[in-house]
Amino acid sequence: MKKVSLFVDVQNIYYTTRSAYGRSFDYNRFWAQVTNGREIVQASAYAIGRGDEKQMQFQNILRAIGFEVKLKPYIQRSDGSAKGDWDVGLTLDVIEAAAHTDIIVLASGDGDFDMLLKRASQRYCVETEVYGVPGLTANSLINAATRYMPIDEYLLLGKNPSAHS
Repeated sequence: MKKVSLFVDVQNIYYTTRSAYGRSFDYNRFWAQVTNGREIVQASAYAIGRGDEKQMQFQNILRAIGFEVKLKPYIQRSDGSAKGDWDVGLTLDVIEAAAHTDIIVLASGDGDFDMLLKRASQRYCVETEVYGVPGLTANSLINAATRYMPIDEYLLLGKNPSAHS
């Protein structure tokens, strides 16, 4: 049984599935798909903590599924811009996990992670799978992965309200 480590860029997945489909990602179905016949070494979901009730409920759902939820505070700057980015933390965790896993699964469309997947694959001979929304996943990230798995209807919650019956 192959060992798998999961890493989810929660903000990226939220915004890309909303933008492309107007729907939310089905974390339960994703978990079932990526862990089927595999041993889970690590499962981390990286999010921004704003402290609102709905977000905390969502984070508890992720924990119940099996994810370790890693939170960074949402920072509103005086100029109106916001900061809340997990790229470095996720990168460090992936590199550490790559040393003792067979497959790295990354749910994100962020092209900044392309070098990370290449390095993990070269240095530790791990397979890499990227789950991302077609058209909103960087080609460089798709090309860096061993396998690209498009997020489609199967991995979305609910029925598309604009779909005709």
